[in-house]
Amino acid sequence: MSPSTSTAAKKPRASRPARPKAPPPNVRAADAGPELIPEKGKACEVKVGGRTVRLTNLHKPFWPELGITKGDLLRYYLAVSKWLIPHLKDRAMVMKRYPNGWNGPFFFMKRTPEGAPAWLKTCSILHKSKNLIDFPMVQDVASLLWVVNLGCIDLNQWYATCDDYNVPDYLHFDLDPVPGADFAKVRETALMVRDNLAKLGMKSYPKTTGSKGIHVYVPIVRGPEQKRVWKFAKDFAKAMETLDPKLVTAEYRIAKRPAGRVLVDYNQNAWGRTLASVYSVRAKPGATVSTPVTWEEVESGVELDDFTLRNVPDRLAEVGDLFKPLLQARGRFDLSKLL
Repeated sequence: MSPSTSTAAKKPRASRPARPKAPPPNVRAADAGPELIPEKGKACEVKVGGRTVRLTNLHKPFWPELGITKGDLLRYYLAVSKWLIPHLKDRAMVMKRYPNGWNGPFFFMKRTPEGAPAWLKTCSILHKSKNLIDFPMVQDVASLLWVVNLGCIDLNQWYATCDDYNVPDYLHFDLDPVPGADFAKVRETALMVRDNLAKLGMKSYPKTTGSKGIHVYVPIVRGPEQKRVWKFAKDFAKAMETLDPKLVTAEYRIAKRPAGRVLVDYNQNAWGRTLASVYSVRAKPGATVSTPVTWEEVESGVELDDFTLRNVPDRLAEVGDLFKPLLQARGRFDLSKLL
């Protein structure tokens, strides 16, 4: 590969995109039916798709400083469910549980807990330890609400569908600022990654992480196994570091990362690693959301706090799913040509 610097990063930046309008405190979105979950009360049963889900602790503050409860989080996911579920369907779900809200203790859970509803579908994945773990899958609205009700603020799905969990259908890069680097450097790095992927014939799609950085995804033709996809991502990240070592690092060891750089993290393509999905709320002070954006928005100076639990449903109703190409058969890059 022959990397080059991003010409777009050096153009005068256009005015920033207008922030999506914030709806009233109780999240609403077109034909999403968040009214299924009452705004008062501690618990309820929701009947959806012929299934019943019991939701608990709806009154519990999940962002007390913002007045956002667990019930509000559930209503958000219900509001965006028609755009979100296609990105989660048929994939194992790693559960990251925050039972007491965004700033409380959290823990990871892989195995579907006892007492899960009989209708919940699972994905059995054999780990290197020879343990066969049954992960839950989010196949519909009922299973989405069931997972979120466990206290899963963000959603972390497998990089491949369950029918062959070692064969990814996308590769991705997590652009993460090292201390001393601001978000402007993350945007600059994202544009550089975009331009150099394009030189290889790859069309890429960005989203804010909702945390500190930007995720860049490339839909690929299924075929190469996970380890080969990871190896390509590593080689590409190292090439980006060589191109501009004052901006980019590919150093995975935290202690050795140079300050003020942006990590092009290839290792999230490693076996069993996951990233927060599109439209995931993040456990951050502003209830920010990992949101697909256009490259024009990146060039114009998009910010992480432009997208939150309270305004993303309206943005989706207006612009639709900008990550829809990740779901389509056409337009996928055949990575095997480069391996």
